[in-house]
Amino acid sequence: MELSASDSESEDHAQPLLRRKDTEDIQKAPACGSSRYGLAFLSCYGFFVAYALRVNLSVAMVDMLKNSSKANTSSSICPPHNIPVPKHNHTAMVYDWNSETQGWILGSFFYGYIITQIPGGYLARKYGAKWLLGLGILCTVIFTLLTPLAADLGAGYLIAVRVLEGIGEGVTYPAMHAMWASWAPPLERSRLLTISYTGAQLGTVVALPLSGQICFYLDWTYVFYIFGAVGLLWFFLWICFVSNSPSSHKRITEAEKTYIMSSLKNELSPTQDYIPWTSIFKSMPLWAIVVAHFSYNWTFYTLLTLLPTYMNDVLGFSIQQNGMLSALPYLGCWLLALLGGQLADLLRERFLFRTVIVRKAFTVVGMAGPAVFLVAAGYTGCNYILAVAFLTISSSLGGISASGFNINHLDIAPSYAGILLGITNSFATIPGMVGPVIARSLTKSNTIPEWQIVFYISAAINIFGAVFFTIFGKGTVQPWAVQTIHIQ
Repeated sequence: MELSASDSESEDHAQPLLRRKDTEDIQKAPACGSSRYGLAFLSCYGFFVAYALRVNLSVAMVDMLKNSSKANTSSSICPPHNIPVPKHNHTAMVYDWNSETQGWILGSFFYGYIITQIPGGYLARKYGAKWLLGLGILCTVIFTLLTPLAADLGAGYLIAVRVLEGIGEGVTYPAMHAMWASWAPPLERSRLLTISYTGAQLGTVVALPLSGQICFYLDWTYVFYIFGAVGLLWFFLWICFVSNSPSSHKRITEAEKTYIMSSLKNELSPTQDYIPWTSIFKSMPLWAIVVAHFSYNWTFYTLLTLLPTYMNDVLGFSIQQNGMLSALPYLGCWLLALLGGQLADLLRERFLFRTVIVRKAFTVVGMAGPAVFLVAAGYTGCNYILAVAFLTISSSLGGISASGFNINHLDIAPSYAGILLGITNSFATIPGMVGPVIARSLTKSNTIPEWQIVFYISAAINIFGAVFFTIFGKGTVQPWAVQTIHIQ
């Protein structure tokens, strides 16, 4: 017997009352010193490593090229903001790669990354996420350490290494989502997952300026050696202290284990073998997440790739200066994502807001807000303080969506959350491949009107994603996600 759409809607409206009754029967385990929050912070460290290894090449590339110093002396639209700097240390090898080769090197990561999204979700569900995620990031660490050697061998070897890094990192989000399906109580999902996934923003915040400083005072090879060593330490801690589920964790208290498993007992599928692929791909709530995820990442990847260029070519900041300024938006994104996670769960648990309302509200604010300030940044002219402020506010507000569409997979199908994230992240990787290319083709002369077009396109895509999710998004477990045995 299958539930109809109207049954699902009535469940969604009745959710606050059901939650109140459920929480009265389940004794909540303390957060302080708990295994679930230990997992959140250790996975945060893992995503810190993953993103630091992802973005460090874009900074190191400046020092890896012959005559790269010319980029620092090129004229910008606005007056340059020169500050005295120490002598730049140049001791490592440099290479004569043309712009096309550079583009292939910088974009090659995503070609590997997209390959393992859906397989990562499937393998995590079938065999467990601990080793899959751990080995995925370990592979990325190993190939990061081999990056200087690959560069010496030639651009083709470096491209191959970056593709392999992407393949390793491709399993991280699907595997972590699959693990949270067994670890995150429904009323703590926003908090736990935002702590976990904001490691990505933290990695970007640290890696952008620190990579520049490492290049400046040591040489570019140390960027890969230092961050690689940080990744090896994470892998050791991950293997020693993490388990696939509360039931297999050696140090978890009985109270916490009972709390987690009791809160999830009505949401998980009774079988690990059956996967309703047809129902998954026909699910409109899933496609609502796909569209929102694609739209958000268009702006995210465009800014991640081109913000240093905008800072240098338009606002007149040198590489040494814009390293920190380029990191400011991601610092704000990290902070608001954490605060948003706390607020989202507070609204659901204490004030009994329906999950779907919270997810949609946070998605709208986290996508429409950035669109407004992104467009506004294009009209600041050479007022660099206002431009940096608007770009920072734009990216910071994007962090609020972390408690919106970004974790909605666990609301609609916790048993298949890893697979669903693999699907949505596959589509959401496409902007990383084509978004910056399109944006760069529109800004060949680096004029302010050209950049305004780029900002308008990103803002329009963001608004469309927010509207689509608002119309078609859901907040309850879908019938196909729990009912795998059909009663005649």
